Amino acid sequence: MSTIAAVAPLLPDRVYTQAEITAELAPLVGKDPGARAFMARLHAASGIETRHLAMPLERYRDLGSFTQANDTFIELATDLGERAVRAGLAAAGIEADEVDYLLYTSVTGVSAPSIDALLVPRLGLRPNVKRLPSFGLGCVAGAAGLARVHDYLLGHPDDVAVLLSVELCSLTLQRDDSSVAGLVSCGLFGDGATAVVLLGERRAQRWRAEGGAGRDTAPEVIDSASLLYPGTQDQLGWAVGTSGFRIVLSARLPQILEARLAEDVEKFLHPHGLKAGDVDTWVAHAGGPKILETVAASLDLPDGALAHSWRSLASVGNLSSSSVLHVLGDTIAARPAQAGGEGVLLAFGPGVCAELVLLRWPGGVADRLDPVEEQLVGFAAGPEGV
Repeated sequence: MSTIAAVAPLLPDRVYTQAEITAELAPLVGKDPGARAFMARLHAASGIETRHLAMPLERYRDLGSFTQANDTFIELATDLGERAVRAGLAAAGIEADEVDYLLYTSVTGVSAPSIDALLVPRLGLRPNVKRLPSFGLGCVAGAAGLARVHDYLLGHPDDVAVLLSVELCSLTLQRDDSSVAGLVSCGLFGDGATAVVLLGERRAQRWRAEGGAGRDTAPEVIDSASLLYPGTQDQLGWAVGTSGFRIVLSARLPQILEARLAEDVEKFLHPHGLKAGDVDTWVAHAGGPKILETVAASLDLPDGALAHSWRSLASVGNLSSSSVLHVLGDTIAARPAQAGGEGVLLAFGPGVCAELVLLRWPGGVADRLDPVEEQLVGFAAGPEGV
């Protein structure tokens, strides 16, 4: 197991209402009055109230070439990423030179050296810190990054790891793109970053023993599953060209998830003696209203099960890979002390793919035994029970 010591969601300081963003971007993405009216209706129906942007809203008028946009990304993503990692380490009580592994992910800008390399001297990380930058997983990368860091820590139980997601979706704005996908995209995605600090099992034991608020009930990562749905490669992603990243977004995505998600979650939970109804916490990527509705309906979730995801969508929009990590941070902050139990974190991305992560909160009566342990306890307790 690995332990989530801290989640540090971070947003740019500039926040605008959905109506303000729509009014400013409409002349940039379409000259046809009909397209602008359609765009306004789409944005109003998105469920989004506000979004945070990396630049002042009026500066997007002057955002020209892909080179300019990407140079801006490198500058702003490095600053935002630094702030997120510093916040995460401070919350966990971990020093920068204790970090052994750094996984960085983004799908809204590229650089070489990558952002994680630029952050090593700025943060005071060790020069021999292990680094892994990731590009191309899109919205699923927050969940996949959490799973891959967990995989690393299984083999390095004394290590400290950081997952960093930085997404500046606004910088991918495509001028004169009045396609339905383009109009949806510029009304759905926001900017943000998240740093997650995770500890290997032995390091977590020492960390808990040091004391501190919430350390004894910090959630653990138990398992993960990666799912790739064949024949869906053209349903979600980027078309990369001279103007940068142009969205590929199919209306079929909810139907793809509806056909597969329930069965996949059942198979994922079965080895742990669980069913969807046993899971008391759901951490879902806030991909959009139809995605959240499909997840809730497919898994037959009770009302309110995705409340944190809906609130995140309304207040910040879809943050791509950072979205599910922001929801995770909100979920952890809202859980009562000593409330044990299981959670499933899930997100979706290009491929089409999905990533499932099983979480467990220790403490309380909901700290579940595995099926074999339950049988042994029942046998030892006899007919009177424990």
